[in-house]
Amino acid sequence: MSYQVAVIGTGADPETRDREGYAMAYRHASGYRGLDDCTIVACADIVRENAEAFAAHNDVDGVYEDHEAMLEEAEPDIVSVCVPPAIHADLVVDSAEAPSVQAVHCEKPMATTWGDCKRMASVCEREGVQLTIDHQRRLSEPVRRAKSMLDSGRIGELKRLEWSEVNLFDAGTHLFDLCDHFVDGARAEWVLAAVDCSHENRWFGALNETRAIARWRYADGTIGFASTAEDGDTVVGPYLRIVGADGVIEIQSEDGTPLRVRTDGGWTAIDTDETVYGPSPSLPRAALRKATGYLPGPDWPPAPQTHYERAIEHLVTSLDSGEEPIISGRRVLRGTELTFASWESARRRGRAHLPLEIDDNPLEAMYEAGQLGGLAE
Repeated sequence: MSYQVAVIGTGADPETRDREGYAMAYRHASGYRGLDDCTIVACADIVRENAEAFAAHNDVDGVYEDHEAMLEEAEPDIVSVCVPPAIHADLVVDSAEAPSVQAVHCEKPMATTWGDCKRMASVCEREGVQLTIDHQRRLSEPVRRAKSMLDSGRIGELKRLEWSEVNLFDAGTHLFDLCDHFVDGARAEWVLAAVDCSHENRWFGALNETRAIARWRYADGTIGFASTAEDGDTVVGPYLRIVGADGVIEIQSEDGTPLRVRTDGGWTAIDTDETVYGPSPSLPRAALRKATGYLPGPDWPPAPQTHYERAIEHLVTSLDSGEEPIISGRRVLRGTELTFASWESARRRGRAHLPLEIDDNPLEAMYEAGQLGGLAE
């Protein structure tokens, strides 16, 4: 089956990587362009110059400033939403309610309020539209290999998951999601967390804490622990540590090893062609550059598929088969709830029990009330 694709939010310079934008639309576009059954037919951005640049770069005919006009006129089958998280929900809902749309692929984090996260998933389910969130790290080789080792009993029964990142929301959403993956979607029962927001720390317009610790428990008995720090050290060393009754797996260890395991004795590194963040540099290209300082061309050897491209391929394959994607909105919602539950625990100064009965953003509420060094006196 063939699909017509539209992109909302093209961003500016695709080489720019800062906390204002990563021009993720270009990464999505690369995934669609690599598939024979997908054609990008339209794009929309409130800055027309950005949309025109994206269209020229990706050979797209339809250029719009108004996404509603684009949805009506271009009639896309798939829509990628690549805007800041505060406006994800409205654009996902608008796309899902468009008659032609069969699937929506949205950047992470889902949204900046828990209510909006639920609304996105609910509307897409109501409209029969496949919703995926770009948690592409579920599809990385280190994660796939780690899950296989865990499922095969290599480290015994899962006991604990530990991770470190710079924050619980923009970066930490990946890890809460990976934890959900490793517990096979087991229900989280409660979260106990403390957060600090020593300065206004915004990523893509959304507030993030500057330091946090969080502990939570799943219904299957597995314990989770997270440590974040915008600056300085975290309590947990590796990106993600998976602790079993008989051993430990680490993804992206402190020494830079993409994947390693320990059962009886020392660590054993597991060979992977990529890290959790993306494919490793092509060894033939690297060897040739080292030997001669020359590369014969940008297409030799073929660049490995990025995790973003892999996610695009997965969502299209899932749409073809009718099977639920591994990065479906329903699945991602479970990990996302843990971010908001962590902030809610800090607001309550005690455990937050799940499911959450809030719709707002507790971190923003505390910050605005001056409870975290916020704006109010």
